[in-house]
Amino acid sequence: MDMRFPPTALPFLAPLLLAAACAPVERDPDADPAAGAPAVRVLGQPQTCINRPQIRQTMVRNDRVIDFEMRGGKVYRNILPQSCPGLRLERAFTYNTTIDQLCTPEIIYVLQNLGGVPQRGAGCGLGRFVPVEYVKDGKAE
Repeated sequence: MDMRFPPTALPFLAPLLLAAACAPVERDPDADPAAGAPAVRVLGQPQTCINRPQIRQTMVRNDRVIDFEMRGGKVYRNILPQSCPGLRLERAFTYNTTIDQLCTPEIIYVLQNLGGVPQRGAGCGLGRFVPVEYVKDGKAE
């Protein structure tokens, strides 16, 4: 289809074309937010909270996925509802909580290293904590 407009239409079309170019790009609803993260098998229902003192380590997988590895070997995968800018790059975050639990929708903050000085970056809400186990070649590790 060939669409031609007279030169006099350009002042009217330019703002529309600019707005279309700046419009947010829709995410592919079928895109896997855990792409690039180790494969897991879900072991149970998602939980809204985990016991903070039991967290042994956290593994940032990308801008949306954090694995919380607990004392005793349990692992909870948290898929953030939205991408968290800089999380994958910095692989570190901080949070403020006055209780011994980390819960949905607690806000985490990307911990940026600016000239050797840690600074709070983007704030992002946590999703639910899904109990998982890592799998390799279709078998649990």
